[in-house]
Amino acid sequence: MKPNLVIGNWKMNGSQQTNEVLLRAVLAGQKNDAHLEVVICPPFPYLASVAAHLQHSNVVLGAQNVSATTHGAFTGEVSASMLRDIGCRYVLVGHSERRALFGETDEAVAQKFVAAIDHGLIPVLCVGETLDERRAGITNGVVTTQITAVIKHAGIEKLTRGVIAYEPVWAIGTGETASPEQAQAVHRHIRGKIGVYDEQAAINLQILYGGSVKADNAQAIFSQPDIDGGLIGGASLDAASFTSICDAARANPGGTA
Repeated sequence: MKPNLVIGNWKMNGSQQTNEVLLRAVLAGQKNDAHLEVVICPPFPYLASVAAHLQHSNVVLGAQNVSATTHGAFTGEVSASMLRDIGCRYVLVGHSERRALFGETDEAVAQKFVAAIDHGLIPVLCVGETLDERRAGITNGVVTTQITAVIKHAGIEKLTRGVIAYEPVWAIGTGETASPEQAQAVHRHIRGKIGVYDEQAAINLQILYGGSVKADNAQAIFSQPDIDGGLIGGASLDAASFTSICDAARANPGGTA
């Protein structure tokens, strides 16, 4: 049975002092077992210091973004090889905030996904719909388009070496969340679309839910059969909440493989 996966995305938050306090508390709450992998994605300036804290733990390092290019005159960009060199194992690509605030297109996200795979990182492909798109009844179509863009650029084999995170844009940082049943329906749709290309790969693929997951709703969300963990934003900045979410994921190991 595949392990669940919980990723803490700190976004643009933290300091050397607060990070140390948070990490100590998070690490104290982790258990060493095979049912869950936990990832922390701090802002770029703190990758090295967070990596040092995680060095002898069972929590691994991730990054929040990556460049599609390998090196050169790209001021402000960070390459996949640099992330790998600093100790990252995972990297987020196509987070809804990157798409909405920084204009990242499906094609740009696909290029970043490939760059991550080609340099030994595990990309976490973020997909999801806006509130208007959900109200229009086109959630599945939006998600399919976002995933298909990566398949066209990378191929199904590379796609399934990554992770997919379904994050309904309307439920990020708003306090709103999709019901467990709503989230499960989209996860089932995603797994079904991948299964058209490779049934076994679809079964093995980790698909996370990211949309205002909290300690009080995590168990209900993670108990759904096609939800393999969570991409956690604000709640990852509170050690007690994040630990409770991890415990909920640990108690509900992925049931599709």
